Amino acid sequence: MRDLHPRLLVVACVLGAILALALVAGCAKPQPPPLTGMPPPPSAGQPPAPEGEPIKIGAIFSVTGPGAPLGEPEALTAKMVQDDVNKAGGINGRPLEIIIEDDHTEEADAVLAAKKLIEQDEVCAIVGPTMSGTSLAILDGCEKAEVPLFACAASAKITTPVKKWVFSSAQTDVLAVARIVVYLKEQDIKKVAIICDSNAFGQSGAEQLKLQLAEAGIEIVDEEKFATKDTDMTAQLTKIKAKAPEAVICWGTNPGPAVIAKNMKSLGMQAQCINSHGIANKTFIDLAGDAAEGVILPCGKLLVADALPDDDPQKAVLLEFREKYEAHSGKPANTFAGHAYDSLQIVINAIEEAGEDRAAIRDAIEATQEHVGTGGIFNLSADDHNGLTEQGFTIVKIENGTWVELD
Repeated sequence: MRDLHPRLLVVACVLGAILALALVAGCAKPQPPPLTGMPPPPSAGQPPAPEGEPIKIGAIFSVTGPGAPLGEPEALTAKMVQDDVNKAGGINGRPLEIIIEDDHTEEADAVLAAKKLIEQDEVCAIVGPTMSGTSLAILDGCEKAEVPLFACAASAKITTPVKKWVFSSAQTDVLAVARIVVYLKEQDIKKVAIICDSNAFGQSGAEQLKLQLAEAGIEIVDEEKFATKDTDMTAQLTKIKAKAPEAVICWGTNPGPAVIAKNMKSLGMQAQCINSHGIANKTFIDLAGDAAEGVILPCGKLLVADALPDDDPQKAVLLEFREKYEAHSGKPANTFAGHAYDSLQIVINAIEEAGEDRAAIRDAIEATQEHVGTGGIFNLSADDHNGLTEQGFTIVKIENGTWVELD
């Protein structure tokens, strides 16, 4: 028994030590929960969240009214760009705020929207408006206030003659008509009729058509007009049909051109239906239905991006924009969304370089060179505030509800 006593003592000591440790653990104070309300540190490779006062860019789009098929995708693009920029750390570390105003496709409302953005919101630049008429309506106000304006509309009158504070991202009607003239010559078409919207875009196009067709020796056998909200153009087209043109050129934005396509089909007209780049979206095909089949138009390369050769300098930009836009909006990308994207990208690049000073932003925009956008390659200068050439245009034909490149 004496030999066992030391062993029992050791066991008792070990058991006592274990019990003591258990009591200490049981009496330990619970750890406080992690602090909340604090942003987590950025993960590796993730830029820090932007901080400070937002950098404000104004945007005026025709989200409602007749211009909505163009303005709505532009507004969606602005929201997408704002999200993307802020997720990437903002502009020079500060958040971007794009303040969107709907001008309802009304010139007076565009003027009021510009005044609010300039005087109340104190934006450093404005993108838009959507339409030529609304853009022309605010030019003088932006010039007087010395605020950079990057319009998304196509009338050459927006940037010709050059105005110090005004730029535009859309391919102009000068370029569009020039591309149509090339097509007419290739098809040996010598007699055409024109039917144009009575609004600013339509009449600017009509001026270019009359000028460039005359220079090319192509006869205009009849010239007609329609109002933006007209729902039937049978009377005008009946007059045109009697003149037997080889092609009818329509200049406008939806819904008017879709109505004309349907009226031409119902009248059994055999002339080719050629349109402006103002119908370069799916809305025209949806509105015109079967009458869209065979319609010809010049447009930017976005609609046929997949068919472009891999060495086209715009292809990668077009495919990236299309993927981002469709993921963000759930809708097909279109030319007009691209105009807003191009305007915003150039303005944001200028702010990153020059800061918020309006004059410095204007100078940086004007100095933009070799910017590859959805509408073409922009080379801006003191003599050219659009910066595009025919390089960004192609000719397409609508077949089976989609666009087929003819170039």
